[in-house]
Amino acid sequence: MLPHPSHWRAERCCCGCGRSSVSTEAGFSTLKTPPVQTSAMSSLLRPFSVGEGPCESGGVRRRCPSSAARQQPPPRRLAAAAPAALGGLPAHQQSYAAKRNLAAAAVGGRKMTHPGKAILAGGIAGGIEICITFPTEYVKTQLQLDERANPPRYRGIGDCVRLTVQDHGLRGLYRGLSSLLYGSIPKSAVRFGTFEMLSNPMRDATGRLDNTRSLLCGLGAGVAEAILVVCPMETVKVKMIHDQCSLRPRYRGFFHGVSEIIREQGVRGTYQGLTATVLKQGTNQAIRFYVMNLLRNWYKGDDPRKEMHPIVTAMFGATAGAASVFGNTPLDVVKTRMQGLEAHRYKNTADCAFQILKHEGPQAFYKGTVPRLGRVCLDVAIVFVIYEEVVKLLNGVWKTQ
Repeated sequence: MLPHPSHWRAERCCCGCGRSSVSTEAGFSTLKTPPVQTSAMSSLLRPFSVGEGPCESGGVRRRCPSSAARQQPPPRRLAAAAPAALGGLPAHQQSYAAKRNLAAAAVGGRKMTHPGKAILAGGIAGGIEICITFPTEYVKTQLQLDERANPPRYRGIGDCVRLTVQDHGLRGLYRGLSSLLYGSIPKSAVRFGTFEMLSNPMRDATGRLDNTRSLLCGLGAGVAEAILVVCPMETVKVKMIHDQCSLRPRYRGFFHGVSEIIREQGVRGTYQGLTATVLKQGTNQAIRFYVMNLLRNWYKGDDPRKEMHPIVTAMFGATAGAASVFGNTPLDVVKTRMQGLEAHRYKNTADCAFQILKHEGPQAFYKGTVPRLGRVCLDVAIVFVIYEEVVKLLNGVWKTQ
């Protein structure tokens, strides 16, 4: 029951908002309001203590302007609530504000990489990497082309290297490098540019990308690079390496080889094995980016701003490369056969796989695994390290939101 109004006294709210409160000797206080029903006024009553104003404790609930202004929400809550706050804005303002919120959110975690930076850094990393690792790619391709159906020419990796150097010198291990070098730069540029373009909108408020989405983004990056760059590049490379094995090599270099292939088979001749290449590259990059992102999230834990040392990046990259080798070497073998000079023996990708299984057995699908394992582990480790370091340098000279 309320005390009689004669026992009420007026006090100034201690929070400085200028509003007055009414307290009673019985220990109750309330804001001075217009006369209302007793039942409604009684709902505003609560225990009162000296030095505490009604706005100080209930400003947010009662819309006290001064106390609400002093209570700033934490930055993460503000970022999380931002999408809901955009609902009242026009469509074009919502789009602009969403981009600003996305950029602001990334500051608290792993800074998002602009696709332009990813394309440039990826191209540089790809060019350096292929110059280091090409001899292992050459040996792997030679062993895969050395079919068991014919008398094998090589007895193993060492024998392949020895005979190549004996017949063609050390330069023989770099035969076909030009085709890969011309293609490796745009290949890595397309791969990393596509991955960053797909993954940036999928990151959370801290810039973190979950593992499932990294798998999908890696798959998209692999398919893009397969269609735009890898298939024609790999077709020319395999034909040039295979041509060297013949008694009378026809191709005198990269450009001569490309011109001869197009003259004899048309542009379609550089897109042999497209289905196998898309399958191989799509699964390849899906596995690599998935494993790399999984290890990165595990290493950083709850601190997305934690820096990764280049040695750690190299170790994670090598692990991702090894996982991709064991995951899709059979597709790589089929792709290589479909792009060789004897590709006309196969009706399509499925027929190629069936013929290999029928005449050479299931173990043929893993021919060249060891040299490919060494090359890919080194390849992926080098590419990720160089890519991350180049992006850091570009961040200092190329300011983007």
